[in-house]
Amino acid sequence: MTALVGTGGMVRLILRRDRFLLPIWILFLAVMPLNFVVASKELYPTAAEQLSYARTTGNNPTFLALYGPLHDTGIGGIVGQRSGFIPVMIALICALTVIRHTRTEEEAGRRELLGATVLGRGAALAAALLVTFVASALIGVILTLGMTGQDLGFGGALALGLQFALAGWVFAGVAGVAAQISEGAGAARGIAVTVLGASFVVRLAADVGGAGNGLSWLSWLSPLGWGTRLGAFGDERWWVAALPLALTLVLVVAAGMLSARRDVGAGLVPPKPGPAAASPGLRGPFSLAWRLHSRPLLAWLAGFAALGMVFGGVAGGVEQMLEENPDLKEIFDLIGGSGGIVDIYFSSIMGMTGLLAAGYAVSATLRLRTEETALRAEPLLATPLGRIRWAASHLAFALLGSAAALLVGGLATGLTHGIDEGDVGGQVPKLVGAALAQLPAVWLIAAVTVAFFGLLPRFSSAGWGALAVAAVLMLFGGALQADQWLMDISPFTHIPKLPGADVTATPLLWLTAAVLALGAAGLTGFRRRDLTTG
Repeated sequence: MTALVGTGGMVRLILRRDRFLLPIWILFLAVMPLNFVVASKELYPTAAEQLSYARTTGNNPTFLALYGPLHDTGIGGIVGQRSGFIPVMIALICALTVIRHTRTEEEAGRRELLGATVLGRGAALAAALLVTFVASALIGVILTLGMTGQDLGFGGALALGLQFALAGWVFAGVAGVAAQISEGAGAARGIAVTVLGASFVVRLAADVGGAGNGLSWLSWLSPLGWGTRLGAFGDERWWVAALPLALTLVLVVAAGMLSARRDVGAGLVPPKPGPAAASPGLRGPFSLAWRLHSRPLLAWLAGFAALGMVFGGVAGGVEQMLEENPDLKEIFDLIGGSGGIVDIYFSSIMGMTGLLAAGYAVSATLRLRTEETALRAEPLLATPLGRIRWAASHLAFALLGSAAALLVGGLATGLTHGIDEGDVGGQVPKLVGAALAQLPAVWLIAAVTVAFFGLLPRFSSAGWGALAVAAVLMLFGGALQADQWLMDISPFTHIPKLPGADVTATPLLWLTAAVLALGAAGLTGFRRRDLTTG
């Protein structure tokens, strides 16, 4: 029996399990840029208005950080830039999909049952990668055809479609390798997300100050940077596509070789055996939770520190950009001069930092569901340990850990920018406060996850959906000209735009009340329901 026997059957199984989710995210991510075309034509109908966008908004450091460079002053270039964060979303979804259908299946024991049938050793991995590759390719094809149908150039549309598809391919390969390294799905997700985060930070550092920032060469070190180097709707560089294709091939081959060398259910790196007797520090639920959460938390904190230093380090280039761009300087003189634009830059960055902290909060909260379905919660709850106390031990990390991440991010940003400006004492408190102001929105996303866990446990992962909705509204709501009632769905809409804005207590109090209500509902539901295994 060859290693790939049964791959077709595994593909059908994945398509059956993801028959609702898969079409939704393919169509959503492919159609979103097409809506940008319509909105951009309405906002910038003339060549003069499009050129004005290129000189002002298109070169805003916040836009360069989030979306990447602007390659052309026409509608195609504008849409290409505004779509620059979508490859990150595609990469994340593809990585999580591969891990879900490989390492998660092994951890749950289902892979071993399937392996008892006529199923090759590499069939599950091959099927997961194949489905993910085809899904990413479909996004690229739909996008290319849709943008061509809206009178944009085929070459630019194809380059943008390749940027989307290849981002998914590369990080599906990364996830395939990560799934072989670790025994746990959580650790595999951590590896994949860390690689994605590092790629985004490198791309951000390369693009945030524009082509003249001295760091633009860094984009050649990031798979996400390769996508921007394709130059969609500008001077397309088709040979750049060979880089992600070659890396994908290397990763797929590596994942296949690693899969063939390990036992089912085991990882390439075996876990270290613990001591025969537990230390006094591991005799309570909070100690156990610390054991489970500490390493991921420390990794997230390191990531926030690195991101804060990048954000703070490039802020000084904002004022320099004003001096070099009279049109942009005139616009921001109307809203407060250079101080105004720097504050707007930081408020936008802090909003993105809040989204990332919410990602950690959801991940830490979902550890409750992981422990439950892996049957590790049941033996603990069979002791005098109560359910609420056990859940609280994990939720403490979701709430306090996200606060610590925002604190570290704000502190790193403030220190870096303060040293650059010679005003550490003034910048650190201002930016730490701006970061911590995101907490009510972050905690509300975590509370939504708790509510699903307690009331609808099989849909606990909907917490990621809540975060995705908030992210889409924050990053793309303005470009899509979404109605205010729709924007208000995101808790981040109600956070004061610090620094520089007035603080109103009312929305923060409402968000806090919603956190308490949803958290109480979720914990009450968990206390009353039966434990489940799937």
